[in-house]
Amino acid sequence: MHMNDSKITYEQLISIFENIDTPVYISDPKTYEVLYVNKAVRDDFGDVRGGKCYKTLQGLDGPCPFCTNDIIFNKKPGQPHIWEFQNSRNKRWYHCIDQAIQWVDGREARLEMALDISGEKSSNEKLEKLNAELIKSNKVFKQMALKDPHTGLYNYRYLGEVIEAEFLRAKRYAHPLSAILLDIDYFKSVNDVYGHQFGDLILKQFARQLKLAVRQYDIVVRLGGEEFVVLSPATNRADAVGLGDRILELISLYDFGDREHNIKLKVSIAVSSYPEDKISKGQDLIDMADRILSKVKELGGNRVYSSVDLKTMEKDDFTPVPEKTTDVRLLKKKLDKLTRQANQGLVESIFAFAKTIELKDHYTGEHVEKTVHYATEVARKLGLPKEEVEKISQASILHDLGKIGVSEKILLKKGKLTKKEYDEIKRHPQIAVDILRPIQSLQGVVPMIYYHHERWDGKGYSNGLKGEQIPVGARIIAVSDVYEALTSDRPYRKAYPKEEAIKIIKNSSGSQFDPKVVDAFLNVLQQEK
Repeated sequence: MHMNDSKITYEQLISIFENIDTPVYISDPKTYEVLYVNKAVRDDFGDVRGGKCYKTLQGLDGPCPFCTNDIIFNKKPGQPHIWEFQNSRNKRWYHCIDQAIQWVDGREARLEMALDISGEKSSNEKLEKLNAELIKSNKVFKQMALKDPHTGLYNYRYLGEVIEAEFLRAKRYAHPLSAILLDIDYFKSVNDVYGHQFGDLILKQFARQLKLAVRQYDIVVRLGGEEFVVLSPATNRADAVGLGDRILELISLYDFGDREHNIKLKVSIAVSSYPEDKISKGQDLIDMADRILSKVKELGGNRVYSSVDLKTMEKDDFTPVPEKTTDVRLLKKKLDKLTRQANQGLVESIFAFAKTIELKDHYTGEHVEKTVHYATEVARKLGLPKEEVEKISQASILHDLGKIGVSEKILLKKGKLTKKEYDEIKRHPQIAVDILRPIQSLQGVVPMIYYHHERWDGKGYSNGLKGEQIPVGARIIAVSDVYEALTSDRPYRKAYPKEEAIKIIKNSSGSQFDPKVVDAFLNVLQQEK
């Protein structure tokens, strides 16, 4: 039976174990902690979960000298180890079937079924019963060994087994083979802001979307954490990159989350292919893709790269340089790489920090998501370069970051603000800039955030810039920001109807807003009706 056909859940498996007379226990091979015991074990030894298996089940002070952990974890996934031993605690003989599995929390575990064969007269009958139970459960054992229990996808153990077989098949029949490695960008911020339970939900939803995006015969694997692999037989580099682009688009369109919180995901994708890349064994596909993925993450993520892009980025490595400058250049490259990696971590933390504003001011959280959408669409409508559109999108996410330094009493005040309170509100662009200034990779978005409250007629803040002096990104965010503020409920007033909000935007064209940006914005609204 194909693994995908197995519908048995862990709950059903535990139910099977609870209703058989044969003792069954599951333990952690690294810590020897007992994770589960069935009723047959509890009747003989008590509920020993949480204790050391060698102590609670064998009565020993240290690991059993006959422990089979090394044997079962060196076997092929799903292959049992059958043996007999005498229990040190109750002096009875057992016929055992040991199996390496993956426990519900993702860690490797040892499962043992132990038939008491001390009574010779009944041992044969019990052996037949145990063997029947083993055959019945063997497919489930294989699922536990080869499937990620959280997402239902194959796990890294299965990948290690199948990738070499697929590579040999591709080589034998002169067929291409590609690996697509995916890593969810900024996933740490999801866990930091919304909690690990919400993060687990996102991973499940991502796994489902990934399965929908690929072909039926593609193999989808969760490597661990937020990293996934798609193994695509009979797929060359160009087609694999196309599949990566399709996955990226599908993920960008999907709203992840629950009724309370919705988020968008960005994904870094790396493609490696045989025979285009220098691949001599299946694992080389993963190693190559991992190398490419590191470059993608360094460049900010949310894109699809193959070795062709990697060679383009590294072409300077092959440029002859004077011998005396070689060490300096190598040192500079290493420093640049470390700086990019540090920036990536800082950027992730900053975006997580921005998300915490939603917890402080719920309006701001919802408002930001809609502002990002409109600002991005207006930037595209104006025909701005792709890189500029991405910067405007990032600036839209962070434009209210400075509100983290504004009192909640002011943010949530239902009455009119005093001059002192309004002056504090006006500080939020400067606060944001102070937070972002040390991060080199975000320097391009800082002016857009600092000047997004400037006016076309020069009567805005923070510096009183006028007309074209205001960065175009700031002008775009200004219109999107005000429209979303007008059409949202605020602590001090109800939302304006959309028609009235549009009228206000039109009337402010040429005074508060750039007329060209207003026209583009109105076109976006018209198209989305």
